[in-house]
Amino acid sequence: MLVMLNIQGMLADLGCESVILASTVDEALLLLDTADFDAAMLDVNLNGERSFPVADALGRRGVPYMFSSGYGIMSLPAAYRDRPLLAKPYGDDELAEMFARLLANGPSRAVAAS
Repeated sequence: MLVMLNIQGMLADLGCESVILASTVDEALLLLDTADFDAAMLDVNLNGERSFPVADALGRRGVPYMFSSGYGIMSLPAAYRDRPLLAKPYGDDELAEMFARLLANGPSRAVAAS
């Protein structure tokens, strides 16, 4: 939870209007059914469960997303290696750069799942 709050603060500092957090795959999938997002950041591991079902749902909705992981791009299944990966640990600058790549006009709403 502390990591999620830190990410929330970093995104707010970058100008995000709203940051919605999910700590499990089920919670993230539920949020996708009830809210709209400009972009998403997915930790590959959500409480011991892989976040790939959330990535698939985001892809079907056309929501740009990135992964966050400490294990590198080769730890992702081949089907997801074309997605941006934010390597842990990262700072505000790296987070801002990744969101700038996802969004032409900069992030305004985001979901961070961690």
